[in-house]
Amino acid sequence: MTSPTGEIYRIAWLPGTDVLHGTCHCGREHTSQDPIEMWEWMLAHPQGHESQGNTS
Repeated sequence: MTSPTGEIYRIAWLPGTDVLHGTCHCGREHTSQDPIEMWEWMLAHPQGHESQGNTS
């Protein structure tokens, strides 16, 4: 998805699992089984983006 300001958000489903892997436009990554929680994390940028790498 691309936001109106041009940021790119990516969410990929990990085949064989119920896990979603998201990458924010800032480069931070996050995993979750809940698509709503994943979008809330992405759209809350920069809140929740304190730690580098995958979080669950």
